[in-house]
Amino acid sequence: MGRASRPAPGGRHGSEDNSKCDSTTRLPARNRCSAPFPSFGAPASGTRWVLDPVDGTANLTHDIPLTGISLALVADEDPLLGVIALPQLGRTYWAADGLGACRDGHPIRIAGPARLDEAMIAIGDYGAGPDTAVRNAAMLEIHAALAPRAQRIRMLGTAAADLALVADSAFGASITLGNRTWDMAAGAVIAREAGAHVTDLDGTDHTTASRCTIAAAPALIDDILGIVQHASTVTGFTGQEDLAC
Repeated sequence: MGRASRPAPGGRHGSEDNSKCDSTTRLPARNRCSAPFPSFGAPASGTRWVLDPVDGTANLTHDIPLTGISLALVADEDPLLGVIALPQLGRTYWAADGLGACRDGHPIRIAGPARLDEAMIAIGDYGAGPDTAVRNAAMLEIHAALAPRAQRIRMLGTAAADLALVADSAFGASITLGNRTWDMAAGAVIAREAGAHVTDLDGTDHTTASRCTIAAAPALIDDILGIVQHASTVTGFTGQEDLAC
């Protein structure tokens, strides 16, 4: 990623620049994985690799030094293995189903916070485009509910960092009103294996088929789900507006 040319910032959506940036980095990443692991491109039946070579492309195009590289192994709808590198922070996180989570080779486990007023909460980006009004209204409602209750709210612009930092106890929770597999699968495994509750909008366990991605420390999950579900009710947001992929 460091050798990839940084595209110039585009317009409101920046989709063309984002696509060029992802294409520039995807093939070298795939080749790097394929060299020591020849079967990388052909996992067992029913499983697939999911790679996001630049999570936080808008950050990269605007020279904001926070992006991630996210790789997951998914079986049917269940993420089983996740690796996230945050190169600007010099950190790498990984986890596998039933084996726990690590940061730079050292096991990590969520240690708190115990109360919402002690917690930093990460929230995903607002949507851009004509079909995001309901989703954005729900996000505004979530912000309004959290502002007087949480210690702080943060929008980092990279789901990989949000979820990794939940696993690392820096964030008490991460809320994303969407579930793009390349954005969420690796981080969901890492957060879950570190002890977070990772759920859909209705509180069921998170999978690649979920509508939303909500990860929280155990002591906060009820408060966080209550806030998100209330926002969904008052705005009419169902999650179907931003289908999983």
